[in-house]
Amino acid sequence: MKKIFTLVVLVSSILGVTAQQDPQFSMNMFNKQSVNPGYVGSNDAICGTLIYRDQWDGFPGAPKTFLFSADAAIPQIMGGVGLNVTSDQLGLQKSLNIKLAYAYRMDLGDGKLALGLDLGFMQNSLGGTFFYQDQGDKSIPFFSGIPGSISATAPDFDFGAYYNTTDYYVGLSTTHLAASTLSYANIKSSLAHHYYFMGGYKFPVSETLELEPSTLIKSDASSTQLDINLRAIYKNEFWGGVSYRLQDAIVAMVGFQTGGFVIGYSYDVTTSEIKNYSGGSHEIMVHYCFKPTTKPPKIQRHENVRTLGGQQR
Repeated sequence: MKKIFTLVVLVSSILGVTAQQDPQFSMNMFNKQSVNPGYVGSNDAICGTLIYRDQWDGFPGAPKTFLFSADAAIPQIMGGVGLNVTSDQLGLQKSLNIKLAYAYRMDLGDGKLALGLDLGFMQNSLGGTFFYQDQGDKSIPFFSGIPGSISATAPDFDFGAYYNTTDYYVGLSTTHLAASTLSYANIKSSLAHHYYFMGGYKFPVSETLELEPSTLIKSDASSTQLDINLRAIYKNEFWGGVSYRLQDAIVAMVGFQTGGFVIGYSYDVTTSEIKNYSGGSHEIMVHYCFKPTTKPPKIQRHENVRTLGGQQR
C-alpha cells in the first residue's frame, strides 16, 4: 500500500517539475487553442482537433490525456468562437477542464491580431480502491460515503493574444487567471497561473518541400519548459518532424494530410531519469478544417414598364 502511494506521489512530483499543472503535448503546433484563446477563428474556417497522449508508457500511474477542441471563424461578430475539453488522468487524480472561447480579430499589417478570452471550469477528482485498503494509515486519507471518488469544481478562465499571417504566427497567453482553489475532504489543490509563448514560421524550400520550425515556452513562474519543433511537409501530403523538449524528451513525428484532414503520430524518447522506468510516450492526433461554401447573392432585375414596348423614336 505504502509503495503504491509513494509511487503516485513520485509521479506527481516529477510532473510538477517538468510540465507544471497543465498537461503537455508533443504535437503542440496542432494544440494552440487549449493554451491561447486568441487562436480561435485564425484559420478563417471551422476546425476540430482530437489528441490522445499516453505518457511514460509502462510507468504505473503515468499521465493519460484526451483533448477535443473546435473553433470557427464568424465574420459577423468580428472574430471566432471555440470549445475546448481536456481530460487528464495522473495516478489517482483525474481532471476535467471545459472552456468556451471568444476572440476579437482585427487587421494589422500583413495579418490579423486577435485578443481572446475563454471561460469555463476545472473539476478535479481523486479515486481508487487502494485509498480504502488501509484505514489505519493516517498518512493516507480515508473517505466515507461513496467509495472510490471525491471531487471539487472551480471556475477557470484564460486570456491570450495571437497574431498570424499566411507565413508565420506568434502568441502570448496566460491560463488559470482565477487561481482557483479546489477543496475536497482534507485536501486542497490550487491552480497556478501558467504563461505561454508560441511562435512558428513556414517557408518553401522547393516546389515539393516546405519547412515549419516552431517553438513553445511554458512556465508557472517557478519552472519553465521549452519545446523546439521542426516539421517538413512533402508535396503538401506527407510530413515528418522532430522536437526537443528541454531536459525531458526527444520526439519523432510523422503524419499525412489531405482534403482538410491532418493525421499525426509522435513518439517521445524520454531523456530524464524516468527513461529507466518507462517505454516512452505515444501521441495520436487528428485535425480537420473546412470552409463553408457561401451562395452568391441573387441578383434581382427590374424592367421599366415605359420601355417594354420597345425603343422610342
